Amino acid sequence: MKIAVVTRYFPSSAEPTQGRSLYEKLKILGRSAEVHVFFPNAAYPRLLRPRSRTYARLDPTFRPPEANASYYDYSALPLVSRPLNGWMAARALLPHVRAFAPDLVVGCFVYPEGYAALKIARALGLPVAVMSIGSDLNRIGDFFSARLTRTVLQEADAVLTASEDLRGKAVAMGASASTTRAVLNGCDLEVFQPRDRGQARARLGVDPACEAVMYVGRMDLRKGLRELVAAVASLRPHRPRLHCYMIGKGPDRPAVEREIAALGAGELIHLVPGCTFDDAAVWMAAADVVTLPSYMEGLPNVVIEALACGRPAVATAVGGIPELLDASCGRLVPPRDPVRLAEALGSVLDASWDAQAVASHWRRDWAAPASEMRAIFEGLVVNRPAKARG
Repeated sequence: MKIAVVTRYFPSSAEPTQGRSLYEKLKILGRSAEVHVFFPNAAYPRLLRPRSRTYARLDPTFRPPEANASYYDYSALPLVSRPLNGWMAARALLPHVRAFAPDLVVGCFVYPEGYAALKIARALGLPVAVMSIGSDLNRIGDFFSARLTRTVLQEADAVLTASEDLRGKAVAMGASASTTRAVLNGCDLEVFQPRDRGQARARLGVDPACEAVMYVGRMDLRKGLRELVAAVASLRPHRPRLHCYMIGKGPDRPAVEREIAALGAGELIHLVPGCTFDDAAVWMAAADVVTLPSYMEGLPNVVIEALACGRPAVATAVGGIPELLDASCGRLVPPRDPVRLAEALGSVLDASWDAQAVASHWRRDWAAPASEMRAIFEGLVVNRPAKARG
């Protein structure tokens, strides 16, 4: 089986850690199928490039390990070309996908990549599957993108979502309930596993006696970082050993620094640069609790990874998080509520947790979703109409 994947949710020379969940699944899928990623890069004029994301010219020779990928530019303008980006991406990629001669086209991120995949598949007479990761359904930017997102969901031969919550949203937007399936992520269980907290803290230079709250992820205020700063600052008078470590990089780091300074919390909240996935597992092992107070999510891997490390989590009850987390392994809180967040963090810090019991709550490696994806894709290829095959 030859699978063409159309997506920019994948590692590139500009963002080598982007799209890790898709990369891990495709890496495994590629052991039993021929998978090639076609990455459509929106090429903006230099003076008009959006600052919120990386849109630099990509190195076409970049290759993530154990993956086949090609990178192609298509012309775009901020906001103005958004309704056309899917069509433009399809136009740029079609000759290359045709030369690959796939049995199936898959788009990851519903619009514009899923729309491009749909157009390419229809041009080649192939079945098409579309994958939603969360923000493509939770945060649609404009009327035209919403309309084209609905078109993709309605016309795709199969829709795969990262959570049951997203599946419900996709069906509500027009996807067929019978051909829409949630395929939940896993993680690398050889990296994310219970390990000695003291050894992890010694390696990182974290006080062995402190109460450590960890946030690992993007420095983005929509991840609830303003609320996290307020919650931790409010707890410190009652918990003198409390420290919070926020690990990651992103556009809102200056805003987070300002929040910390405004509350005089610089001695207890520590901003740590982004780290490798292996190091993220060490930070989680060093934690008493891992937190993710996001405003919206698909199915966040940081919660999966924290549980795999045997660490309880405090996270907001949004998106697919309630599918991962309950009182046996952490606490759920409403978004944008620093008071409830502080209460939940305190509750977890006051409780005793068995690392192996927490880790057993959600044990799912990357092979599981890769196997489910393969079964869905094989079904589409096998059931492809004879006319389309010819």
